[in-house]
Amino acid sequence: MTDMNKGFNNYDCKVTSNLHNCENKAIKPKVSLGKIYSKVPVVLAELDLQLNLDETITFPEPVLEIKDIKKRVNLTQCRLLLPTHKLFIKGFVRKNIQYASPSPEIDQSTSKSVASDLHSFTVDIPFECVTEIKDFLSYPVQPKINNREEFDFAVTKSLPSGFPEKDQLLTSDLSQFHQESRQFYNELPFCELISSSIIEWDEALDRMPLPGDAPFNEGYFTKVEEKMVLDIRLKVLQNQQIRVASTTNDYCEKDSYSESCD
Repeated sequence: MTDMNKGFNNYDCKVTSNLHNCENKAIKPKVSLGKIYSKVPVVLAELDLQLNLDETITFPEPVLEIKDIKKRVNLTQCRLLLPTHKLFIKGFVRKNIQYASPSPEIDQSTSKSVASDLHSFTVDIPFECVTEIKDFLSYPVQPKINNREEFDFAVTKSLPSGFPEKDQLLTSDLSQFHQESRQFYNELPFCELISSSIIEWDEALDRMPLPGDAPFNEGYFTKVEEKMVLDIRLKVLQNQQIRVASTTNDYCEKDSYSESCD
């Protein structure tokens, strides 16, 4: 018996915990009856946006061929500019490009073979646009405008010599300042990214044949022109105060806080 087999025979697998089935019981939550005021996100609009992108990507090394591209859409700004209906969109497409790069240090190319390494390169493709929301599912609550108003108090002062003795200066006090100001903390609309779809077309701009005794149909490039059609679906929401009508409670359980289920 080898030392390796002895090690396997001396190993004990100890059970540290056991998993058992546990039962559950569905509970219907208690609800308040009547007309209830609530503050919830209200969907203002659901939109499909289409953006057309054209970008040139420069690789840090020669590329033999692209193996795979993984893409992810990121929104950095989605802002409904009230009181207008303009929606400002900004973001980027994160692309991770997996490619083969010729590697003569592994093996020299021949008329029938090319040695290469698998590498990856991550690049962000920015985009931005402005669109107008023409059909609202629910209208946004418009922001209330802050205001400031000044007011003064009248004062009476004696006049210096040279004025009639019975006359007085009627004015406001310049040594005091009085103001009433009002500020509103409005609800800012926000967005949710629902889905995205990308159709892209990539073409090498500077492809050249491989040097040496490489196959005639092999080549390398460092620049790619990318055309992309990006479709985005998103929701525009705003927290609003609404009234919900609740007429019945199908389930009730007596506890220390309620005397009956009526």
